[in-house]
Amino acid sequence: MTLSLFFASISCFFLLLFSLHLFCAKRGIRLLNYLLALLFFSKFGQVLIALLMYSDQKAIYPAIYQLFTPLSYIAPACFYLYTTNFIPGNQQLSKGQWLHFIPVVFAFAHLFSDVPINWTLIANQIAENGQLFSTERTGLFPAVFFILVKPGLVIIYLALTWYAVLKSKVLDKNAKHPGRNWLLLFLKGGTFFQLTGFLPLVFQNLNLNLNMNLPDRHASFLLLNSIAFLMIITYVLNHPRLFYGYLFVSVNLDMGQTDIGKEIRREVPTVTNTIKKVSLLPDQLINYSNAMKEVMETKKPYLLESFQIVDLAGALNIPVHHCSFVLNNLIGKNFRDWINEYRINSFLEQYPLKAQRMTIESIAHECGFKSVATFYNAFKKETGIMPTVYFSQKKVS
Repeated sequence: MTLSLFFASISCFFLLLFSLHLFCAKRGIRLLNYLLALLFFSKFGQVLIALLMYSDQKAIYPAIYQLFTPLSYIAPACFYLYTTNFIPGNQQLSKGQWLHFIPVVFAFAHLFSDVPINWTLIANQIAENGQLFSTERTGLFPAVFFILVKPGLVIIYLALTWYAVLKSKVLDKNAKHPGRNWLLLFLKGGTFFQLTGFLPLVFQNLNLNLNMNLPDRHASFLLLNSIAFLMIITYVLNHPRLFYGYLFVSVNLDMGQTDIGKEIRREVPTVTNTIKKVSLLPDQLINYSNAMKEVMETKKPYLLESFQIVDLAGALNIPVHHCSFVLNNLIGKNFRDWINEYRINSFLEQYPLKAQRMTIESIAHECGFKSVATFYNAFKKETGIMPTVYFSQKKVS
């Protein structure tokens, strides 16, 4: 029980953190930020209700339950609306899409009732059947209405979401949608957490008591959800291309007029070449130079964060020190500056196309930069100014 509460508390913190951040985000598509924030906030409410059931703060449990009840009816619609608007990058809901919020209107109306509520019985039923299947009346409408509507919304919107995704073929590898990886993770995670809401009822109907009393069984489901959520968060935090632009969208790391060399630690090059005596004919130098440029322009290996000079030499089947010699003496740049030039040019091409739905940092990661520090250093070195200043000048001109 203690372990379940510990992991649930951590999950509760992250859910609230991300929901508040997305509500306040100033970048990205606000519609998508708000829909995702509502999903996180709804899940936060579910976990908070579960925590209060096992804590000494049961006095505030009824108020929290009533507060988050409407959100449980809007969450399935938000899951569907987020997905179907994310694929085309819509910035606002259509008139028809507003109809998906009708259930939450009834949920709010349900709260305004003088019907006496047995909160102890409701807590016991949640512990037994989960939050989807409480059979005790909690407001204006009879309990049977919510028993049918709440699980029904989850199943219907889950099916509609997957149908829309499969129909759009956005998950196909040749679709080349910029948010494909994030969408796939979002769909898998959202589907898992929605379906686990049915587990208590499944175990009850199959008479699978697992040799546990009701509180311990419910705590096990809570632990399962919490650990799964924290594993997903850990995965996302370690994959910046997912983190920046979707979950973390209001960051502004532009240093403005500050000397970036003093603010950001410059990365040490990962390749150290031993100085060797190189004797190449002029024709060899030109051929090597043209071959190196052709590889970069046709295969675009600079989009890979891990691409190094040894990989370039391997692709051309020439010694590493020959590559280094050509770069230093014919092209006039070291490998890091040379590859960053390609990445900056790629960024300048991609930013106008993706600026509405992604941050500067997330686009930089897609262009091959391992860190935002490297990107800002390279951008200032190539253009002489910071990204926001550069694009503001472009707008003026």
